[in-house]
Amino acid sequence: MTERLSDVEARIGTVNQLSAVIAAMRGIAAARAREARGRVDGIRAYAGMIAHAVSQALAFLPEVERRHIADPGDGGGARGVRGHAVIVLTAEQGFAGTFSERVLEAADAVAVEGGEGGVERFLIGDRGLSLAEERGSPVAWSAPMVAHAAQAPVLAGRIVDALYDRIEAGRIARVTVVHAVPGGAAAVETTARRLVPFDVARFPPATDGIPPVLTLPPADLLARLIEEYVFAELCEAVTLSFAAENEARMRAMTAAKTNVEATLGTLVARSRQLRQEEITNEIVELAASSSTIA
Repeated sequence: MTERLSDVEARIGTVNQLSAVIAAMRGIAAARAREARGRVDGIRAYAGMIAHAVSQALAFLPEVERRHIADPGDGGGARGVRGHAVIVLTAEQGFAGTFSERVLEAADAVAVEGGEGGVERFLIGDRGLSLAEERGSPVAWSAPMVAHAAQAPVLAGRIVDALYDRIEAGRIARVTVVHAVPGGAAAVETTARRLVPFDVARFPPATDGIPPVLTLPPADLLARLIEEYVFAELCEAVTLSFAAENEARMRAMTAAKTNVEATLGTLVARSRQLRQEEITNEIVELAASSSTIA
């Protein structure tokens, strides 16, 4: 009986340690999600500045040139190529429930549209990469997901470089980013955003104010601004995905804590029962010994 009680008490100690680890992981996830959400406004403000510059640059170009520079598949080396790059932002680490699975499902729905040049998946996050391999989904390019929100610009820069290498080579002409967004109450909410072809209609040419002085040809300036705007949108997507991943991890840790508390309650009740049985047995033995002596 003593051995069984000691086993239960050992399990109680282990469960208490696990509970502490879960609480720590939930706290870290909450801090990272809060940090990521706090950076979104700054990223959007930067994107807004680039958008204003795009509107000003568009005013220097005739409409035909605007369409040409906005669509990399509309001429040049990419003529006729309609390859589709789908950027998929998943989790780098585990303990986030079905976060990566839901994002991959959303990406698969986008990839079904395909294109004449096929689909190239740019997969971000080790967990998503492992799941894609299990599913047999081909991955053209991959990179680790950020560990901190401050690393988003570095990752976005790497993605932009890889994208434009393929765009210039005529391999792709469409780009869509698929990622989760924070704020979901109980489930992972995803969104898909088209990055290329660039939607010029969103940026009406600026007609008011003093025209800026240009040091570059308008077409070159606009091309660089578009690339910078795509970079800003990817920064936002990475940051939102990172916040959503950590919110999913918080939910997973909350569910785990509930299960651990239930297990702990069962073990504590069992230990009390065993202790009571042990005390009862000792009393019976003492009573029997007293009767023998008498």
